[in-house]
Amino acid sequence: MHKRLFIPGPVDVREDVLQKMATPQIGHRTKEASDLQRRISEKMQKVFGTKEQIMLSTSSGSGLMEGAIRSCTAKRAAVFSVGAFGNRWYDMAKVNNVPADKYESEWGQPTTPEMIEEALATGLYDLITITMNETSTGVMNNMEELSKVYKKYPEVVVCVDTVSCAAGVEIKADEWGIDIVMTSTQKALGLPAGLAICSMSKKAVERAKEVEFRGMYFDLLNLYETIQKKDHQYPSTPSLAHMFALDYQLDLIVNEEGLENRYNRHLEGAKIVRAWAEKHFAIFPNKDYMSQTLTNIENTKGIDVGELNKKLGERGYMISNGYGKMKNKTFRIAHMAETTPEELKELLAIIEEILDLK
Repeated sequence: MHKRLFIPGPVDVREDVLQKMATPQIGHRTKEASDLQRRISEKMQKVFGTKEQIMLSTSSGSGLMEGAIRSCTAKRAAVFSVGAFGNRWYDMAKVNNVPADKYESEWGQPTTPEMIEEALATGLYDLITITMNETSTGVMNNMEELSKVYKKYPEVVVCVDTVSCAAGVEIKADEWGIDIVMTSTQKALGLPAGLAICSMSKKAVERAKEVEFRGMYFDLLNLYETIQKKDHQYPSTPSLAHMFALDYQLDLIVNEEGLENRYNRHLEGAKIVRAWAEKHFAIFPNKDYMSQTLTNIENTKGIDVGELNKKLGERGYMISNGYGKMKNKTFRIAHMAETTPEELKELLAIIEEILDLK
């Protein structure tokens, strides 16, 4: 039996979108492939709020995270972490021999403008990384607030992880001064895992030219220059199946549902889950910085999350335990991609029944 997924990725995918992955293959060096990739780029620019070049990577979002910090750090990186995936960005820097320092917030708390000001005022850093939306803690950083600080340091390349929120909340990459914004397909975009997407500013391109050892597969400069020179072609073989589905899904997101309607639906779902969590448990992260694509709920009743999920599974549903050190201390309910408010209400009613919540 298929379980309806309310986890922070992978998400349930519409049947018609899934079927697009079975589109017969075309030559990936053909004009048809270039046209496909160009259409995706034009629509992803709207999702990211940018006019900069869009680049696709046949990988998870982690591939582009690693590529960004390795390709564009000439001097030293400051990694701002609000949870497990921010910490992973720091680990990527270390294993790639990229000089980096980590500025980690207490779990459940955001990155603050003061943290960024304190770091950048030292003059040590030429690149920073920020996690906009962190699935391990349920924190969503206020990028507009943070951008007011780092924009004062125009020499710094700004990289932002929007893996778990792009297409679920509004992103204004150009307005916020983001040089590299990245996401992947298995979250709010509503596709299977396996494709990552980023934009790259001209400032980031010029910085990458200063970095000698950028790697190969995730060399963002090579990606950028190949797309520019060869009309949306890629240095290595891309996943056309994902691209067929993404092209179709972006039409549904941008043209059929509409971005504003999609963002409003995600927020409505978030409000439903938050209200329920407040009634029966508690919200884990700082309430001024709650994610709009998933809610991290503090396990104040000491329930057995694994057992709850087992019983939910018998009814065809699945939620997520806490991540890493938060396992059993919290549990998470995602309200991203195609999830509707009605589906969330149905799930929450079933949880109430299983746990005998009054």
